[in-house]
Amino acid sequence: MSSAATYIRFELLRTVRNKRSFFFSLAFPLVMYFLLALPNKNQHNFGGTAAHPTHIFAPQYYMTGLLAFGGMIAVLSGGARIAAERSVGWNRQLRLTPLSPRTYFRAKVLTGYLMAAISIVLLYTSGIAVGVRMPFADWLRMTGLVLVALAPFAAIGIALGHLLTIDSMGPAMGGLTGLFAFLGGTWFPITGHGFFVDLCKSLPSYWLTQAGRIGLGGRHDPWGGRGWVTIAIWTAAAAAFAMWTYRRDTRRV
Repeated sequence: MSSAATYIRFELLRTVRNKRSFFFSLAFPLVMYFLLALPNKNQHNFGGTAAHPTHIFAPQYYMTGLLAFGGMIAVLSGGARIAAERSVGWNRQLRLTPLSPRTYFRAKVLTGYLMAAISIVLLYTSGIAVGVRMPFADWLRMTGLVLVALAPFAAIGIALGHLLTIDSMGPAMGGLTGLFAFLGGTWFPITGHGFFVDLCKSLPSYWLTQAGRIGLGGRHDPWGGRGWVTIAIWTAAAAAFAMWTYRRDTRRV
């Protein structure tokens, strides 16, 4: 237990002290938020018309969208740290210690969630500064669902870290985050029916984005049964995939 706690503490400190990675993982969502929210800070009928009002405050809409985007970047960035460790042989050294795979994975997930939590707090603070207001219960409910919905992305980040090199992690993370964000409705609402909508609703990024929609337009239950089932399936599948990539990597090196 002592060695496990020491390793987890070491991982958390190492993540925070990596100033360049720490800054860029958190700065981009904030810059995007202010670029989008400030010009629309007086828009209280976002996406609506006088005849069909939505009563949606534009800065709140952008805050919830970037909440999903920033969270994905934060937890997926753990894969880049794993790839960097593999490039210098640090993973091999760890396997010579009594450190268990369970503790190893727990530390990686916790560091990813640390980054996500900081990103969430910064976006909440920015949203409040621009004028976003919600009941305290909605803030708590939204945060809880977002953290649950990030679980499959944390596992995907670990899997990519054991599959790819440090040079290929950047393009892979950027492309994957962009694709998930696009199909998840981060930049525009996914509405209507048909194959495209069904495809989007089968992805965890859709429900991650919907988690941030609590209180937006009077919505208090953005998931329902389908959202919970989708997140559970993706989390189980991504965790199994991450474990497979870890075992494949340790057999080869």
